[in-house]
This record gives sequence, C-alpha cells and structure tokens, in this order.
Amino acid sequence: MFYKLKTEGTFLKYIYSFILFVFLMLFTSGCSKDLNEYNKPAIYWYNKMVKAISKGELDRADNYYSSLQGEHIGSPLLPQATFIMALSHMYNEEYLLSQHYLDEYVRRFAASPSQREEAEFLKVKSQYLSLPNPRRDQGLIDQTIEAAKSFKIRYPDSIHYYTVDTMLTRLILAKASLNESIASLYDRIDKPKAAAFYRAKEKEKWINWSEVEPANIPWYREWFEGDGSGSWYGFLIPDTQSVVSRNSIQDKNTTK
Repeated sequence: MFYKLKTEGTFLKYIYSFILFVFLMLFTSGCSKDLNEYNKPAIYWYNKMVKAISKGELDRADNYYSSLQGEHIGSPLLPQATFIMALSHMYNEEYLLSQHYLDEYVRRFAASPSQREEAEFLKVKSQYLSLPNPRRDQGLIDQTIEAAKSFKIRYPDSIHYYTVDTMLTRLILAKASLNESIASLYDRIDKPKAAAFYRAKEKEKWINWSEVEPANIPWYREWFEGDGSGSWYGFLIPDTQSVVSRNSIQDKNTTK
C-alpha cells in the first residue's frame, strides 16, 4: 500500500513537471518569436502594427513600425503607418510621441499641400491638448501660441482655421491669467516691481479684458494650487531671495 502511494505521488510529480516544462517552452518561444523576427514583407509589419494598436500595445506597435521602416524604407505603406502612429499616440495622450511622428510625416511624406496642412493642424492640436493645466508650463504656452499664429498665416483658407483660432484665443487668455497669477505671487512676497512688470505685459487689444472672468479651479486642485490670489500653504513660503526668480526685476535700493 505504501509503495503504491509513493509510486502514484512520483508519477503525479512527473506529470506536473512535464506540464510546467511545456508551458515554459511555449511562453519563451512566443516571446522569442517577436524578438527574432526579421526580413518580413512590409504588409506583415503593417498588419502587426495595426493589430498591436487595436490592443492598446503602443510600445509594441512602435517596434513593428521601426521594423517596417528599417526593412522597407521605400514602402508605400510607410506614410500611412506614420500617420496612424501619430494619431494613436495622440489618442492615448502621448503628445510628444505624436508630434515626433507628425514631424516625420511632414518631413518625409507630406507631398501635397493638403497633407502638410492636415499634419500641421494636428501638431498644433497636439500641443494644445498637452496643456490641461496652463499655469504649469509658461514656455509651452508661448510655443503653442506661436505655432497657432503661424498656422493661421500659412493656411488662411483652411477648414481648420477657426478651430485653431479658438485654441489661440484660449491660449492668450490662459497666458494673461498666468501673468496675473505670477504678479499676485510677487505681491504676496512684497516685490512690487516684479509684479508691475508682469501686469504691464502687452495684452491683445481686441479682447475686452474687463469682461474676462478667471477660470474656475476645481476644488481638489485649489487646495494645492490656490485660486491665483493665494494658497493655504502661503504662510510656509519664506520671504527670501531663494523663492524669487533670478530673472525677475528687483529694487536694488532695498534688501529683502
């Protein structure tokens, strides 16, 4: 009886070991299959890329795109693949990668004016969408404003003209709001010249600024960022040079 049980236990152990071995072999072969694939037709890499995008695997799709571009640099599928990758990254809020693919598309594949116009519009849109909280990136606001102005000058008859114009208006309002927030900060730390500098920045004359209302800050952000006029942690900010921008205007006759 004891011998029978011992034999059955050993047999089951071999069965489990064999199943585990088969599973590991299938898993590793599946992984190495993607790693070792090369010298495939362009349509093969294109289909792989599209399938990976449909599953939300953009990193894998990037790799398939690289294989398509590396092995078939003259393929007629490459322009469309580049555009698809740009749209996919924009849809997934990966705006820097989206702009990279759009730059590549404009540089290499935008043969007609309409193709270039569409790609340039998507670049402006991508930059605009990457600014959900304008107070956090002054440089990107200025960059996007310039890109929107440039698009309006280059494509005055574009079907996207008024969309870009709306984005530009919102960016101008955001920049003015940001300047006022910076000026308010300098007021709170007793730097009147720096505050006056930001308030004196030239504003668009076609906007009636007396009718512009500040954007409403969600309560969960207002706790940490304030409403532009003050923050709950304001008392923690020391009145020292360390919290003032080295590029700000200061009164040389006073010491703070």
